[in-house]
Amino acid sequence: MQSIPRALRRALVGKPIHNERFRDAVLPKRTALPVFSADALSSVAYAPDEIILTLALAGTTAVAISPWVGLAVLVVLAVVIAAYRQNVRAYPSGGGDYEIVSKNLGRTAGVGVGAALMADYALVVAVSMATAAQYVTAALPGLADRRVELAVAGVLLVGLLNLRGLAFIGRAAAVPTYFFLAVLAALLLVGVGQDLTGSLGQAPSADREVLPAAGFDAGLTGLAGALLVLRAFSSGAVALTGVETITNSVPYFRKPRAANAAATLGVLGAVSAAMLAGVMYLADRTDVVVVGNPEEQLLVDGRLPAPDFFQDPVLGQLAKTVFGTESLWFYVLVAATVGVLVLAANTAFSGFPTLASRLARDAFLPRQLQARGDRFAFTNGILLLLLVAVVLTVAFGANVNSLIQLYIVGVFVSFTLTQAGMVRHWGRVRRMRPHPGVRRELFGRRAVALVAFVLCAAVLVVVLVTKLTQGAWITLVAIVLLSAVMAGVRRHYDAVDAELALQPDSPVRALPSRVHAIIYVSSVRKPLMRALAYARASRPSTLEAVVVDTNAAATRRILDEWQRLEIPVPVTVLDAPYRDTIGPVVDHVRGVRRKSPRDLVVVYLPEYVVRHRWERLLHNQAIRPLRARLHQERGVMTASVPWHLSSAAGQDVGPESAPAPQQRAARP
Repeated sequence: MQSIPRALRRALVGKPIHNERFRDAVLPKRTALPVFSADALSSVAYAPDEIILTLALAGTTAVAISPWVGLAVLVVLAVVIAAYRQNVRAYPSGGGDYEIVSKNLGRTAGVGVGAALMADYALVVAVSMATAAQYVTAALPGLADRRVELAVAGVLLVGLLNLRGLAFIGRAAAVPTYFFLAVLAALLLVGVGQDLTGSLGQAPSADREVLPAAGFDAGLTGLAGALLVLRAFSSGAVALTGVETITNSVPYFRKPRAANAAATLGVLGAVSAAMLAGVMYLADRTDVVVVGNPEEQLLVDGRLPAPDFFQDPVLGQLAKTVFGTESLWFYVLVAATVGVLVLAANTAFSGFPTLASRLARDAFLPRQLQARGDRFAFTNGILLLLLVAVVLTVAFGANVNSLIQLYIVGVFVSFTLTQAGMVRHWGRVRRMRPHPGVRRELFGRRAVALVAFVLCAAVLVVVLVTKLTQGAWITLVAIVLLSAVMAGVRRHYDAVDAELALQPDSPVRALPSRVHAIIYVSSVRKPLMRALAYARASRPSTLEAVVVDTNAAATRRILDEWQRLEIPVPVTVLDAPYRDTIGPVVDHVRGVRRKSPRDLVVVYLPEYVVRHRWERLLHNQAIRPLRARLHQERGVMTASVPWHLSSAAGQDVGPESAPAPQQRAARP
């Protein structure tokens, strides 16, 4: 019969997957597209909003240039997709940006990219869930005050799905993502058709007046206007996030992995560009308006809106415009958008643990992060991302506009350094190939990487200039701190490896001169006798029992019982004037070590094994802290001698069937 925690875990996560079924955890292209591309595909749900509401700071007329800003974003998207299609073929192992930068620009730059991507993955989850909560409240305004709770619930749901394994999440992701694409395609096709026939109406927000924010009274003229346009571009560039996830997930594709990953990137780029272009076109033709602060920037019927005023996101307004205000299609679109946003966070839950496992393998993160769980998922990495995403969501109140300011810094740091690394990579490979045809081909690949590097570097500068004071500095600080932590972890592991490396003449290969056995005595009962038997069977050089005198009467009873049973082991009574049971034992062990520094001391600790978890609170409370303290002493081992109580095993366990004591290795 399973324990309740194990049964609950099995119900939530599923049955363990055998090693032989690992091939079931790899995905075909039709499934890999929704799994690894949902982040980029879903960005159409918030990238247009960010472009329009940023431009709206300069008033209604400034919103008119939003399609041109969207076009600039599409140009960068096309170049980045072309460059990353080359990347996955050159580095098909799944190391992605981290591997490319580490091999071509050095370990320090690689760590920086790793830190940037980890920060970006955490923000992907927070932004996706905050946007999903925004769409839920668009359909159900009564839940507007529960947006944070809705976002956190989404984070927990996606984390649970990923704990069930990649094969499960692949099947779960396919239907909602393709459903979203179908619904959005229907919206765009019908909307464009209405526009061509002259029947396309105006958005619900078209008659609202946008008031310029302070400092933008002159519109888009002057330096302030130019910076605002650049800021709108940098906000819209969130449409590029998610491209890097595929390069980090190549091992999850079916063979030929690199070719399938490159093909998926191509489909992702084409679909993302078509959706973003269509949404920006219809938003312009229907005069959609969204602002960041309606209470100060918006006039509805000539008046400022009430504090409880709610504005629909861009896709919601387009659905009402194309299909009608009371149409069911609005709710269908909201449901589809929420579904794909929930699964967009899955791209981070796929990429973050994979990246963390590689960093852990290279000793930049705790090595526990490279271990797979029984469902072939990197369980520790998933749980870590889950915790960070929840903290971000709560800290920023699930506010999409606030989170967006932090969002894009990490990914463009990664894009820029990766393309710099690929420029060097293609240059090195080209020098090694003498054939003119191959050299011309490699020259073209290097040119693509160089163009991508220049564009990404320019976007990064724009992001830093326009968003640094808006919150981007938080991401930069997080990247620097995380890089410093990873460098410190690597130094620690390097120091430990150097200390533990065996040499032919290493002194730890020699046996200790003598072994001193000490038995901790708290009472004279069966567990003690078993510990005595084990200790004597090991034939130590010396054997003694120690009693800590915290109570004179109890100590006297132990000594009397010792004499009555004629136990042939000397007893040492340790004085404890402050009733401390640990310090006197440690001091006694240190005294033995001082007399014989090259000898080994083994302390035998009788312990009880109980059946129920709650019973652990009633036993071994003095043994556990003593064992933990003795582990800090050099040249000292502890041997745990278990005694299974009859309530634990259903019957007493005699010496002839008892398990061997659990010895813990001495510190060198």
